[in-house]
Amino acid sequence: MRFPPAFLDDIRARVPISDVIGRRVAWDRRKSQPGRGDYWACCPFHGEKTPSFHCEDSKGRYHCFGCGVSGDHFRFLTELEGLSFPEAVERLAGEAGLAMPARDPEAERREETRATLVDALEHASRYFQAMLQEADGAKARAYLRDRGLHPQTQKAFGLGYAPDSRNRLKEFLAQKNVGKAEIEAAGLVVHGEGIAVSYDRFRDRIMFPILDLRERPIAFGGRALSSDVSAKYLNSPESEVFHKGQVLFNLARARRAAKAAGTLVVVEGYMDTIMLAQAGIEHAVAPLGTALTDRQLDLLWRVTSEPILCFDGDAAGVKAAHRAAETALPALKPGRSLRFALLPEGKDPDDLIREGGAEAMQGVLSAARPLSDMLWSRETAGGDYDTPERRADLEHRLKATLRQIGDESVRRHYLADADERLRSFFGAAREARGGGRRQGGDRDRVQGGRPGARGGGGSPQGARRSAISERLARSSLTRPGKAPEAALREVAIVLGFINHPVLINEAFDYFADLALPDGELAKLRTAVLDAYAEAQTTSRDALLVAIDARGLRPVYDRLLQRLRDLRLWPFLSDAAPEDAMEAVRQALYLSHRSLALRQELRDAEAALGRDPTEAAFAHLMEVKRELDQVDGTEALIEGFGLLSGRPATSI
Repeated sequence: MRFPPAFLDDIRARVPISDVIGRRVAWDRRKSQPGRGDYWACCPFHGEKTPSFHCEDSKGRYHCFGCGVSGDHFRFLTELEGLSFPEAVERLAGEAGLAMPARDPEAERREETRATLVDALEHASRYFQAMLQEADGAKARAYLRDRGLHPQTQKAFGLGYAPDSRNRLKEFLAQKNVGKAEIEAAGLVVHGEGIAVSYDRFRDRIMFPILDLRERPIAFGGRALSSDVSAKYLNSPESEVFHKGQVLFNLARARRAAKAAGTLVVVEGYMDTIMLAQAGIEHAVAPLGTALTDRQLDLLWRVTSEPILCFDGDAAGVKAAHRAAETALPALKPGRSLRFALLPEGKDPDDLIREGGAEAMQGVLSAARPLSDMLWSRETAGGDYDTPERRADLEHRLKATLRQIGDESVRRHYLADADERLRSFFGAAREARGGGRRQGGDRDRVQGGRPGARGGGGSPQGARRSAISERLARSSLTRPGKAPEAALREVAIVLGFINHPVLINEAFDYFADLALPDGELAKLRTAVLDAYAEAQTTSRDALLVAIDARGLRPVYDRLLQRLRDLRLWPFLSDAAPEDAMEAVRQALYLSHRSLALRQELRDAEAALGRDPTEAAFAHLMEVKRELDQVDGTEALIEGFGLLSGRPATSI
């Protein structure tokens, strides 16, 4: 039977591809990053000794750099286990908790209806965009200009305008042969009992198209331009293609940017998301006017292990953060958590960027607190714990909250963390009640918030903090050097793809997504991608002609000579294809791992700045050591060479 594409997409979204493949392979612990949904293994389709089989949960795809196989959940089961496609769908649907669609014409009719609704919404989106540029859209254009939205940003997000009319959109869609039933089912008009003639739902509003993961419009959000209307923001009603609690605004674009950023940022609304993207923070998403749902959290975790939830710093924002924390608790797993960033009170992301630029917003995000901190501060804020009964009540409430965590191992660690916090907190309380004075004469006080937040110089905790601070002040490890502008590893990858263009066909996404600093190497990669896009060529000579036409042949020749001088033969044109493939695969992995570790190092530095404890310092040092291994001598791989930038003495 023919399965509805939406049904197959739902299965892919609910079942991580690593779960499907992990039953047949053993993941390589050194290379895999479960928290990021990134896995490596020896390929189950061909015999090999070093892992070249890669899968990513965020993409729902696998690819082997050794034999070239690639596919999704269903293809893996059909090709490796010999299942028919319907059998593979039925098995995975059961794992996803989805009922199989009825095998009758009604199921296909519904899928056709969905396709028709998407067509109607695409027509509406183009109409709204056109209206923004017409005379009727002058007021909307002025509003967007005053908000600081550039025309390029408006176009990138498909912003539009719904004129103040009861039937202009309806008439436009009728001219496009969109039927009355489809217009109503798509939520574009208000209709029903007591309404003799349907009328346009969105009137005199700036329109924000809401896209699915294929970047197709499935609904709209409208921002009123008049202050007289009751609802400043209005969303499309739920429909066959739109379920508000299962969608995040801008997720399709943001998940691409999240690969380089290392996380996703969740803000409150459409404009926050768009203004952040314009400022270069393109990995932001927003729920659709409601609190985060468990389904939306699952969407976030499929992209990143620790999304950052960014809320206003006022009482309402803190309350929203606590509500999100409660929602997340039952679904926490190893590699699945949250961080929380609170904006200065009275400020939204737009205000912060206008006043301090993108750096001000990045500062707020880098100071994001872990979920455990949010839960602790919620239970202790404003409390007075001067009696055993009150302290017992705090312990009871905190642990009752933590017992909502579904995963046993995560729950155990949270409870252990709570015990440590409580011991520290109550110890400070006893010291305060004892009336002891510090060397400076200040009396300790117990306040809600993180334990030991005052860090007195005379207390044991204060002494430890001072010692760690002095060690950090003397250490250069907390200020990692900037990655070289043209690191040898990335040079080798780019030239490996040029000298063996067949790799582009097999690993295009990895080549296109390779993180490169602005400069000659990035321009060289762009020239190759453009040439490949135009001709789909796997000829090295053809690529060199295109490179020469861009005036980049001297760059290529100079970098090629660098590889020859260092005797990195697997990346040269005369290397055997299988050697080149293995070398490029290893280099891609190291590049990806280095990028992830640098982000982890930044997070560790921020955590240490907030709470300079021995544990935080030890974590920072461990990350730094692993980064040194990846970027330094531990990057020596058989048949590849030294990737640290130092000359290789042997191959």
